[in-house]
Amino acid sequence: MSAEPAIAAFTRVVGTYGGPGPSASYDELWQWSVDDTTGFWRAVGDFCGLAWETEPDAITDGAPMPGTRWFPGGRLNYVSQVFSGRHTGSAVIGHDENGISQTLSWSELEQQVGALAATLEDIGVRPGDRVVGYLPDRPEAIVAFLAAASLGAVWAGCGTDLAGDAALARIKQLEPTCLVAASGYHHRGRWIDRTTDVEAVREGLPSLRATVLVGDGHATTSGTLGWAAAVDSSVSTRAPVAVPSEQPLWVLFSSGTTGPPKGIVHSHAGVVVEHLKTLRLMFDMRPGDQFLWYTTLNWMMWNLRLSGLLCGATVHCFDGAPTPRALWEVAERGRVTHLGVSPGYLSASRDADLRPATDFDLGSLRMLGCTGSVLTAAMHRWAAAELGPGVAISSSTGGTDVVGGFAGGVPTMPGRPGEITARWPGVDMHAWSADRESLVGEVGELVVTSPMPSMPVGFWDDPDGSRYRGAYFEEFPGVWRHGDWVTITDHGSVVIHGRSDATLNRHGIRMGSADICQAAEDVPEVTEALVVGVEEPDAGYWMPMFVTLVEGRHLDDDLVASIKAAVRDKVSPRHVPDEVIEAPGIPHTLTGKKLEVPVKNILRGFAGAVRVDAIDQPKLVDFYQQVGDARRSTRRGESDASS
Repeated sequence: MSAEPAIAAFTRVVGTYGGPGPSASYDELWQWSVDDTTGFWRAVGDFCGLAWETEPDAITDGAPMPGTRWFPGGRLNYVSQVFSGRHTGSAVIGHDENGISQTLSWSELEQQVGALAATLEDIGVRPGDRVVGYLPDRPEAIVAFLAAASLGAVWAGCGTDLAGDAALARIKQLEPTCLVAASGYHHRGRWIDRTTDVEAVREGLPSLRATVLVGDGHATTSGTLGWAAAVDSSVSTRAPVAVPSEQPLWVLFSSGTTGPPKGIVHSHAGVVVEHLKTLRLMFDMRPGDQFLWYTTLNWMMWNLRLSGLLCGATVHCFDGAPTPRALWEVAERGRVTHLGVSPGYLSASRDADLRPATDFDLGSLRMLGCTGSVLTAAMHRWAAAELGPGVAISSSTGGTDVVGGFAGGVPTMPGRPGEITARWPGVDMHAWSADRESLVGEVGELVVTSPMPSMPVGFWDDPDGSRYRGAYFEEFPGVWRHGDWVTITDHGSVVIHGRSDATLNRHGIRMGSADICQAAEDVPEVTEALVVGVEEPDAGYWMPMFVTLVEGRHLDDDLVASIKAAVRDKVSPRHVPDEVIEAPGIPHTLTGKKLEVPVKNILRGFAGAVRVDAIDQPKLVDFYQQVGDARRSTRRGESDASS
């Protein structure tokens, strides 16, 4: 008999915190959670066993956003929470393209964290100092983060899939005291050497006191230390120190596609309580569960996945390329219970004719998480049919900004293909009109009208908070505007329509891009689509769609007609693109999000405003630049002919 979902058990006990009765519906629980911030978050902390060293004076100080302070007077440490459960068995398992590469038990993890913390302290790392990583998705990255956090130092990580210059552009802002760097990473059967990049990063960080080197092949010079020596617990260890609730835990970076990456700072307490809520209540994660989400250190999902340790789950890392078979093989090998992938990965699996539940032993799998872009109704149905009713398909939406989610699957509710099941508890999320009216069944701006614990404590190097306020609170003062178009349906689900800063505005009709792309991607020959709107001289507006096609297929008049018909039938006639163009690829951020605004800027002739090193396929810039040049040349010819 399966265990009762944690969200159901939580609902039964919230009455003692002022919540609804034990038979309350999910909607009633959500409404209470946003109406009674104090009662809800106190209930979450108690239910999830929040390990305070010093209890806070209050849940918040009562100040409005963006100045809300969470858990004032409280002291704790993320790392103390990780080891508070005294778990046994495996804590972290590393996989690469050849199989399991490393396993750390809970006791080994604690020993390595304590030993590295002692090493960092000996180097001179103190609370508030920055420790940065340039690492693949391996257990060493988790150990390095935990060691830094245990001292009250601030962590920031970059994946080795980033070139050295791109990594340096991010971490140099922080003036770090220590760098932990790997010699390379695995990708499609090859070893990608990064030793030259590591040396360049070191040279670009004059603030460094030491570098801890992971792997072979590094140049060992003054100020470097090998990993084995750094985690030698026979020398000395350090226990975690309690820090104030709002002590910075880590810095995450924005994508940096149109300017220098912004450093987004989150706190110890805010992350611990938000991630416990997400993983324990919404993912139904339990001690002994096996958690794999494909990610790199560049994406917030790395941070959320490592928080599986807060629940006593085993965290699985993967240093390798996500080929269609690869992640299913890791899930089989690791007896994974919670697997996270992108919609693109599911599409690649389908196109490779994989039958996941038939081709692999996925008998332990309970949840398939999906985020990073919109999970289409077609892909949801495919995954559900392939994996069967015993696996919940949980599409979610959130962001690096809050290092968590706004809405997603609910263990006690069925999911609807093409929709995100519900707003998550504690997230006062709405769709707003320009007049601050809450909309139901209509497209509006995604806003959050009450504070969340994991909202940033600020941006790095933003002493007066002006950049932080400008990013989220300028359009609606006192309210978080996230930058997505969203619909809250009449049955409480959520539909994401794309970025509001990439809004299509044809003839005064504003529309999101996600629905249009989904319709095109439902055409069997189309693997991916991107649509943008380009303002042109003399009030012109050009709305091209770029598509990539299945291998061996090329765009012809019949396929263009099929794509336009799909958009016309599934969205509306006014959403049909002006032109369909076959592209060699669709550019994404390094975490997999389509680059709508940068492509729009390139087509308008503003390629210089785009940071090429923040694009997953930099060579694509030339293609889109050529398309834009050709379009402007054609328009000039038309203008000359008519004058």
